[in-house]
Amino acid sequence: MGGGRSDYFLIIISIIAVGLVILALLLNPESSLKVANSLFAKLTSTFGSFIQLFEFICVLIISYIAFSKYGLIRLGVKQNPYSNIAWIFMFICAGLGSATMYWAFMEWAYYYTGPGLNIAANSPEALRYSTSFVYFHWGITPWAVYALTSIAMCWHFYVKKHPDLKLSALLANILGIKKNAILDKIIDVIFLFSTFGGLVLTTTVSVVTISSGLAGIFGIENGFFIKFIILAIVTAMFSISSFAGLSSGMQKLAKISCILCFVFAVLVLLLGNSIFIIDNMINSIGLFLSNYVHMSLFNDATGTSSFNQDWTVFYWLYWITYTPAVSIFVTKISEGRTIRQVVFGLVLGGCVGTWFFFGCLTGFAIDTFIQGIVDVPKFLSTGAGEAGVLAIIQQLPLGNAFALFYFVLMLVFLASHMDATAFTISAVSTKINSENPSKYLKVFWCIMLGLIPLAMLYIKADLNTLKMAVVLTAAPFLIILGLAAYGLIKWIKEYK
Repeated sequence: MGGGRSDYFLIIISIIAVGLVILALLLNPESSLKVANSLFAKLTSTFGSFIQLFEFICVLIISYIAFSKYGLIRLGVKQNPYSNIAWIFMFICAGLGSATMYWAFMEWAYYYTGPGLNIAANSPEALRYSTSFVYFHWGITPWAVYALTSIAMCWHFYVKKHPDLKLSALLANILGIKKNAILDKIIDVIFLFSTFGGLVLTTTVSVVTISSGLAGIFGIENGFFIKFIILAIVTAMFSISSFAGLSSGMQKLAKISCILCFVFAVLVLLLGNSIFIIDNMINSIGLFLSNYVHMSLFNDATGTSSFNQDWTVFYWLYWITYTPAVSIFVTKISEGRTIRQVVFGLVLGGCVGTWFFFGCLTGFAIDTFIQGIVDVPKFLSTGAGEAGVLAIIQQLPLGNAFALFYFVLMLVFLASHMDATAFTISAVSTKINSENPSKYLKVFWCIMLGLIPLAMLYIKADLNTLKMAVVLTAAPFLIILGLAAYGLIKWIKEYK
């Protein structure tokens, strides 16, 4: 069966919760969509500014730690086994998921038609700023939040020398309390549902994009059936991998796929309008840096813009859903590094990697729009953003071949990501901390992870509904993130 007994309490809660969500979506899809959109609007408008301020403060805290004497603290005593490039590349891989491949081509267009900072929509200025908003949402702030939680976990594990690398153990250490079964359950439940929320959006967006692309390439109907088949294939891939113990192989494949994505980005740069793409990158970095504080705290309290609620707050919570797993991953691979190296590796390495990838694909998409070849905003206005991805890629030489390669890469990314997620959730839902949870338990979670996205695909959930899943499941983790920041500051003050 594997290591440790299953935690049936967590499993039963998850079955009930997933079952209720699926029933609500299937039995009354229209009402479910209305409720979801209403909840998203109310939650983001009520707490949005607080979330923006909190994450901006996280950037200030982690910057102080990195540049202070505490940044020189070495984590552990062993030498780090990874080269600098390989180590940073693993951080970049952690920041790129399958849905990222959709956003890289299309996200700028959302900001062109509905920009922040009170910029006029569909204007030349909105077009100039569109990529800088992309860089903002995939830049310093979210990577700094990753760094803050990761440094807290590293301090707990290496400096405080606590052997248990779990969120519940981290919080118990911060609060100065003994291991508590009730606290552990609460933290585990929050972890499970935050993971589900982020994965629902990633999986649904990825499957819809892949199905639209394959339907366009092969001239087949893009209905629910093809989406069901794609999701079934992905679920079967990571279920077989989990059952057979092939996780390491899937992760190697994911890393290879990530490398191929960067190769794809380089090819887009070389085959596209290289000068324009590079100019757009440089200009966008300048706009982002010169407007960073304004972008971070913008909420248009006296106007009618909901940009911060619709995008910035959503993205901050979206990134937070992956923070628990990232903090544990970073801690595992960072022994022998200094705190300053970990922060710079995450923030600088993460920004450079994602900005290059987005810069190449976004610049190419904007150029096709300026030249009048592909009207990307029109695809969004008609609810066909996924079809826009194929239309953009087809402008490359051998466009259909590039597109097929790209969608297969997205599918492999999704399968490997879900495989790793199923493993993590299985470890959390095992009573005894185990490096090898039951393979039957892993298959169970593989199936569970596919059910809610399947229901979302069936009811044709819009982007706001998917955003709602992120907001509702990530919001509780803000408390944990706040405690992690508090604990890290407390430990720094106590350190001699």
